[in-house]
Order: sequence, then C-alpha cells, then structure tokens
Amino acid sequence: MFFFTIRRILASVLVLLVSSFLVFTLCAASFDPLAQYYRRQPTPPPAFFDNLREQLGLNDNFFIRYWHWLSGVLTGDFGETINGTPVAEQLGGRILVTGRMIVAAVVIAVLLAVVVGVIGAVRQYRASDYALTFLVYILIALPTFWFAALLKEFVAGGVNDLLGSQVLYTIGEETPGLSLYASGWELWSDRLGHLILPTISLAMLSFAAWSRFQRAAMLDVLGSDYMRLARAKGLTYRRTVVKHGLRNALIPLTTVVALGIGTLFGGAVITETVFVWHGMGEYLLKSGIGQNDINVVLGWLLVSAVFVVVFNLIADILYAVLDPRIRLA
Repeated sequence: MFFFTIRRILASVLVLLVSSFLVFTLCAASFDPLAQYYRRQPTPPPAFFDNLREQLGLNDNFFIRYWHWLSGVLTGDFGETINGTPVAEQLGGRILVTGRMIVAAVVIAVLLAVVVGVIGAVRQYRASDYALTFLVYILIALPTFWFAALLKEFVAGGVNDLLGSQVLYTIGEETPGLSLYASGWELWSDRLGHLILPTISLAMLSFAAWSRFQRAAMLDVLGSDYMRLARAKGLTYRRTVVKHGLRNALIPLTTVVALGIGTLFGGAVITETVFVWHGMGEYLLKSGIGQNDINVVLGWLLVSAVFVVVFNLIADILYAVLDPRIRLA
C-alpha cells in the first residue's frame, strides 16, 4: 500500500506540471495584459508599450515566461493583479470560503447517492424505486441557478418563519463585520447558517447524477456469482449487500465523484453568484475575466486543477482500500 501511494503521488505531481503548462498556454493565448492600455484615450505612444512589454517580460520566449511564472508559483508567488495587489493574498481567503462549500457538498452528495442508489437497486421496480428515480431526474433537469434561486426565495423564508428566527441566510458567507468581534461558536454558527442553502444547492444536483451510477453499479453487483455464493453460505441478505456488495459497488462511484469535482467548481461559480459569496467564483468573474487580469485567471485555474488532481489522488487510494487487487496492478 505504501509504494502504491508513492507511485500515485508522483503521478499526480506530473499531472499537475502538465496542467500548469496547459493552463499557462491557454491564458497566454486568450489574454492580453496590454489590452486595458489600448482602450485609453488618448492612446499612449508606442514607446510606452515597448517599455511595458519589457517590464512584463512579454518579449521573452514563451517557455522562459512559463518558467518564470511556474518558479514563482512554487514559492507561493502568483503575481500581482492589475491593481498591484498580490494574487496569493486574495486567493488564500477565497479558497477557504469556496473550499468549505465544496467539501460539504461532496460529503452530503456522496452519502445521499450511496443511500438512494442502494435503495433503488435493492428495491428495483418497486414504488420507492420509481419515486426516487422521478425525484432524481427532476433534480438532474433543474438548472443550477434556478434551483439555487428557488431555495433562496421559498425555502429560506419558510424555514425562518416556521422556527420564528433567522436560521437560514441567503446573502454572503457570514454576517458582515461579525468576525471583527465574534469568535468561537457564535462565529461558526453564523457561517453554518450561511452555508446550508448554498451547500444544498450544490450537493443535490450532484447527488442526483451520482445516485444513478451507484444504482447501476449496485445492480451489477447484486447479480454476480460471489453474491449468490455468500447467500448460499448462510449470510443474511442485509449483511451480504452491505459487506460484500456495497464495497465493490463503491468503486465506480469513486471514479465518478473524482471526475465530477471540476463540474462542482463550475457549479460553485454560479451558486456563489446567486448567494453573493465572496469566494473563488466571484474572484474569477469580477477580478479575473471582468478586468481581463491574466494572473487572477491563472491562479484560479491552477487552484481548480490542484483540487481536481488531489481528489483523483484520494480516489486512487480509495480504489486500493476497496479492492486490494488494485495495489498489485
């Protein structure tokens, strides 16, 4: 298991290097750091642009520019925004904001997908299976922004009225200014109230698709020979399903979840916009794309790539835990 993990870590590092090169290539071809100066009136003289290209290193070879950027990233320097603010300082806080929503959404979505998928497979073609399938397909068909707006408009108000106090919040990741004087449970309970609806919005749409994979994988396992052998040896149906069936059926779901992290990041951008969160999504749209800032977009894409690679690394390790034969492959 140790050497298997080391091999997967080394492979992940190589994937990250390739990803960083592709990200830099894409941004270098799509963004012009001088575009904001061309729109000025009157237009600066050619000497101004020549000096600026030299200052920004745009006259250097592409690979030299990439190496300068990568060496800075490895030391925690993501460059500066067009306003002169270090990108690394802004990324740190925003990663924590978006990260807690994505991690919470993944945990909730996986648990729901396993439960619903197993129930659908065990009770195939029964009323509960049809009801869950109907619910899942509705969630799959719902646009992310519309589902988030429904939660914000109707669920929050209904729950708060029912409880007689504001428990669910619809704007921001925490009450403005609360962190200046609050700490401990008061601060985290407030953040939890702000976290519930965005997490549900992100988790429910992901769980819907993942549950279908879990149901299909569970159906394949239930019809396998080793499941019939376990039943013939006298094991109860419940123990056979949980101990032997579920463990093998989790392998396809692990793959789907790992590959779906990139989709979750895209959903997080929309969810943060609806709930007015100051996270990675707002940073990309307003500070990056909105201001044509290449360093912001580079930092956002690289952080997203790191999340995807890390979750795939976790998935590879889980493969070996769920099926020991993979360690020897």
